[in-house]
Amino acid sequence: MTESKEWLEQEIATIQKWEKDQSDLWFWERLGRLPFKILDKFTPAFIQDKIGEMLDETGNYIQTGGRYLSSASKVTEYYPGKNIETLEDVSQLPIVEMDNTAENLTKNRKNIASAQGASTGIGGIFTLAIDIPFLLGLLLKTLQDIAICYGYDPCDQKERLYIVKVLQFVSSDYVGKQAILGTLAKLDNPEEDTKRLVMSELQGWREVFFTFRDQFGWKKLFQMIPIAGLVFGAIINRSAVKDIAEAGRMLYRKRRISERMLDDKEG
Repeated sequence: MTESKEWLEQEIATIQKWEKDQSDLWFWERLGRLPFKILDKFTPAFIQDKIGEMLDETGNYIQTGGRYLSSASKVTEYYPGKNIETLEDVSQLPIVEMDNTAENLTKNRKNIASAQGASTGIGGIFTLAIDIPFLLGLLLKTLQDIAICYGYDPCDQKERLYIVKVLQFVSSDYVGKQAILGTLAKLDNPEEDTKRLVMSELQGWREVFFTFRDQFGWKKLFQMIPIAGLVFGAIINRSAVKDIAEAGRMLYRKRRISERMLDDKEG
């Protein structure tokens, strides 16, 4: 145990406050879901095809990890200069050290997202077909890397499901967020029938994509304007990574702190 019981309890309380502070979608973000309903009728076929590929890739990610899989075998790259060789070694590190690694990784991902959003924003609707799948891939990869920072294996199917639920959490309203927090808690409950729970959740994986797509509807609409899309693209993608990384850090941090408290109690 590297942290005191009091510190762990204080940090859990901070995270729980963050969870309660996750407000409902802003009115204009609700309104912003409308553009895609209209645009679906006018969107070129190649854009629709790319969106379809993105949808299929999300399901493939849950089942196999797809092309987004971060390798836990390269955990030494996350903690250079330290005697870290396995995820078990990571799980024994001080939580503050895990936090610092996750925050540094987040800064790197935000810079990548900004550059990609700006470059694809130049071409408006034509390069949007590249940007949408790239952004989803970056969000999934960011969450995988954060999982490794806290000692969890993204190769595990349960962890991949956990990651997709975090993605859904960010784009849900307040009621949806509370429901997802309950689902995430069940995934960590050893008394639950995890296999049955995973299979049940797999049936609704398409909801994750549609929620993700619709919430960014109005923002992506602005990105469809050539040249002006450069600014919008950079801001949109950076904001998306910032939000997903914050949720990932908070929720994985909560898991690790909760496990430390449980070990302390049993000890």
